[in-house]
Amino acid sequence: MPVKAHVQYHCRYRCTFLRELTFDIRYPTDPRNYFNSNIYPTLRIYQLAVVMAPGRLESADTSVPQASTNTADKPTVYLLDTLHPEAVKHAQSLFNAILPSDLKHSEWREKAEYLVIRGSYLRAEDVEKCKNLKAIGKQGVGIDKIDGEACKAHGIKIFNTPGVNAQAVAETVLSLTMSVAREIGRIAALQGAGTKVPKETCSGLIINKKTIGIVGMGNIGQKVARIFQGGLGCSVVAYDPLLPKDAWSDISHTRVGTLEQVLEASDVVTLHIPLLPQTRGLISYEQFKVMKRNAILINAARGGIVNETDLERALKEGLIWGAGLDCHEQEPPTREKYGGLWETGRVVSTPHVGAATAETQMETAVAAVDLLYDYIKTTRAS
Repeated sequence: MPVKAHVQYHCRYRCTFLRELTFDIRYPTDPRNYFNSNIYPTLRIYQLAVVMAPGRLESADTSVPQASTNTADKPTVYLLDTLHPEAVKHAQSLFNAILPSDLKHSEWREKAEYLVIRGSYLRAEDVEKCKNLKAIGKQGVGIDKIDGEACKAHGIKIFNTPGVNAQAVAETVLSLTMSVAREIGRIAALQGAGTKVPKETCSGLIINKKTIGIVGMGNIGQKVARIFQGGLGCSVVAYDPLLPKDAWSDISHTRVGTLEQVLEASDVVTLHIPLLPQTRGLISYEQFKVMKRNAILINAARGGIVNETDLERALKEGLIWGAGLDCHEQEPPTREKYGGLWETGRVVSTPHVGAATAETQMETAVAAVDLLYDYIKTTRAS
């Protein structure tokens, strides 16, 4: 797959570089064969490679030029969501920042040139109304809530922050895996409802020395591989058709050529891919039939990649051991929709909290603000 680096900037604080990347994204008719197609529309995104250091951002190199304190000189940026307090302060130091609590905030569609988004939707009809919008700083890696095609058509650039939340999400994968393996969800639910749970009625799986299958070899997948390999002695099987063959040269792993090979070989399968038309329903009933009967499925990527109806069926039929879900088609998940899945006793669900740590929320929000500021500074200087 062609990957072109067009622009390189020196980013402020802990950001090592910004690259504008052009990817060919494949759209097959069958989502479960999502890597086999001859149709290649192009999606342009902006990727941040980040080196995070411990401590607060205020400890950054003071030699970096500070933004003007004159409000008239600052670009105006609308924050569509409530960000971490430190990130808000940082945004206010660089921009004339319009917060959700400001009376002017409701005018963002008509007036905004720049936005910072954490979790809000930006649909095509919103983009159509944003006649002045030039660029978006997106906290986090996922841009599925932003209509990328509409932004592209209007020349609006999107700067997301891949890599910044990788450690937090990888640790969530570990937490979900161990909780499912030792039936923590089921036991805790029973005890919370007042039911005594004798230890003789409990069972579980050992993860040490098992095989973990990683679908998607990006920043998060790499962190997951290191945690399971270094901490639990797991063998790693990895699948990603978009990366070169020499990817992960410093991680011992087996690179396979199909999704089915990962499913067949793995005791734990963890998903780290975006939700795209070709990945929706990627893991469905036919895939569950291929997996080991004691396998665990982890989805800390995006809801919709796993067919949830088929997952419930697979669990009831004993096709796999269990599943850990930090992502659902409905978020946050409710008993009304997921009661049947939860009642299997084999599912641990969390409401998309993979990056929900104070440090990660601050770091990803600040990175989005900095990316947007660097872009504005560069375009104004040119």
